[in-house]
Amino acid sequence: MKIRLPLLTILISFLFLFEFKLTSAQETWPPDTLYISPDTAQINELDEIVITGTRVSKKIIDIPYSVVRMNYLDYRYDRKISSNDLLPAVPGLFLQSRYGNHDVRFSIRGFGSRSNSGIRQVRILLDDIPESEPDGQTRIEAIDFNALSRIEIVKGNASSLYTNAPGGVVNFFNDIDFHRSSITQFNQFGSFGLFRNGLKTNVRTDNYGLMAAYSYHNYDGYRAHNNEWWNVFNMVAETQPTAHTSLKILGYYVKGKIRLPGSLTKEEFEEDPWQADPKSVSRDEMRMTTKGRLGLRFDSQFGRKLNHEIEVTTYGTIKLLERTSGNYRIISRNGYGFSGRYTNRAEIAKRDNEFSIGVDLYAQPARIEYYENINGQKGDQLLQLEKENIGNQGFYISDNFEILKEKLFVLLTGRYDYISYRINEQTLPSRGDTMTYSGFTPKLALNYKLTPWMSAYTSFGLSYDSPANGEMDSPDPDFIYNQDLKPQESLNFEVGIKGNKVRPEEDILRKVLFEATFFNININNEIVPYEVLGDVFYRNAAETHRMGLELGVKAEILRGFDVALAYTFSNFDYKDYIARTIEIDTSGNFITNDEDFSGNVVPSVPENNFYMSLSYSHPIIRQINGFVRASYMGISGMWVDDANTDQTDAYNLLNATLGFDMTFGKFSILLSGGIDNLLDEIYVGFTNTNSANGRFYEAGAPRNYYLSLNLGYTF
Repeated sequence: MKIRLPLLTILISFLFLFEFKLTSAQETWPPDTLYISPDTAQINELDEIVITGTRVSKKIIDIPYSVVRMNYLDYRYDRKISSNDLLPAVPGLFLQSRYGNHDVRFSIRGFGSRSNSGIRQVRILLDDIPESEPDGQTRIEAIDFNALSRIEIVKGNASSLYTNAPGGVVNFFNDIDFHRSSITQFNQFGSFGLFRNGLKTNVRTDNYGLMAAYSYHNYDGYRAHNNEWWNVFNMVAETQPTAHTSLKILGYYVKGKIRLPGSLTKEEFEEDPWQADPKSVSRDEMRMTTKGRLGLRFDSQFGRKLNHEIEVTTYGTIKLLERTSGNYRIISRNGYGFSGRYTNRAEIAKRDNEFSIGVDLYAQPARIEYYENINGQKGDQLLQLEKENIGNQGFYISDNFEILKEKLFVLLTGRYDYISYRINEQTLPSRGDTMTYSGFTPKLALNYKLTPWMSAYTSFGLSYDSPANGEMDSPDPDFIYNQDLKPQESLNFEVGIKGNKVRPEEDILRKVLFEATFFNININNEIVPYEVLGDVFYRNAAETHRMGLELGVKAEILRGFDVALAYTFSNFDYKDYIARTIEIDTSGNFITNDEDFSGNVVPSVPENNFYMSLSYSHPIIRQINGFVRASYMGISGMWVDDANTDQTDAYNLLNATLGFDMTFGKFSILLSGGIDNLLDEIYVGFTNTNSANGRFYEAGAPRNYYLSLNLGYTF
């Protein structure tokens, strides 16, 4: 297999390494340290900060939401191919993998569970820049888990700070907060033709920082017609013109292709879960993706007490997508965006107050060409040409006020969004259409510090979720967009407690992190599918009640011996839901069939989701640290559609991981491997929700193996 490493990455990296004076000699770290030791990470965990919770830097203990942060140390031995390789221990987050990493369904408190392609209702960011498009849909091909330093997750309603985020926010951060210059070469091999290699360089000088990472990924897949390959390049360059000012350049480039096996009927799944949908094979259904992004961020703190901060980010995106399904589509989508934020920290009546105001702008014009799909090849004749523009304009305000000194804080946030859709069909008969949505979403949250390391919190707020572009089609031939489709709205309440206790001098219970959250959500105007002559459209037809409990614990029981537990209970049902289908009888008359789904369970969400892992880390000799982990995941059965016609079987997965972290002077070696699905259980790993033709079922990965070898050098 040919290893593809762009010359530009190597040249830039070595230019920084040898042209500038390195500051590594000035650092206080041991010269042979490439990875932070687990003990150091545990001791420093009290100082974790999260940007995504309130769009300003805050310690987790001070944020009145359920917030999780994962560092690279938490998953450095893992497979790192898909999000569900890294995030199974997050209570409240349920991931279903469809096609490797590229159609992983993110579901938080039921939001996002309807999306059969990409991610919906959960805002996805990369380096605080939206990967989510203006209508809220997201694909995450650009995220390279070897290039990340941390992942931050805000669970629950975040609509008062981010557009189309009723389920929460997931923010992936590329590694720029390093102290030493280093270079690391990654290799990974595994079952079903998994092959991945890459190079990452971290360069730190007196005035500059550079992270550049390239990965090549190839995977045959465990189902027929499911091979893929990807080239992914990420970079962050940073400079500090003054002591309190920073300037960053953030960019990525992605190119790849994936073939899609499609979903199966229950009969096909029981006969052979690894087969592909015959129609997907005959069409050669696939996605070819080329996309890139370049961003520029300026951040400055000023004032006598440095209590003022301004952050400005501007970025541009390019996307060229080719899709084959019923027809052959070529989509050219180039976007541009801007976000700005001002923060003031001051005292009011001898109480701390933090005020922030910000604006987000994102526009994405597109050109869409439709051709005949001839066994996966593009036909010669242009069938339809569309030009569309999706835009999102929003501003938010936030104020965090200290009511009781160092004890009780109140957070008020609110956001106004204006989302617009415009489309023009330019082939005959030509026509156009426009739809706009706007709304204000406030939220009130309280945080009470029971101790310096434990707090109780509660919040109440509204969420607002406009229809996605793929839900806008109109059943009325006089319109392109559905004129009756309204935004989905909800009332969200949660109450919880969380803590983070670290005692580095102790041998027993050195570290305990825990959270417990109860939530209650009432959704109005939920957007649900319906059928007209076999075609699927969307309308507002349901009121939904969601109630649940999230529990999470991570503890170092004995020195080096850790346990992690995560449990989510979900009681989601429809309070009022009349489903509709429109058909034609033998006489040519339209027949409307209404069916009452009130009381049915929301599909694609398990009632019980349990995760547990036991891990042990211990220095074998001074230069070698060993690691072993066993994990278990238990998922209850899920309904496949709103009618509750069938429920998938519950499943249990056992995984094992073994790793060695070796340091020899300035050289380092990280060797790890694992076995996923040890019992080789056959299970439904993805439910194609509300399939019009009964194709609900896609198999999860069978027993599979992987081996990783990372070679590093610290300058």
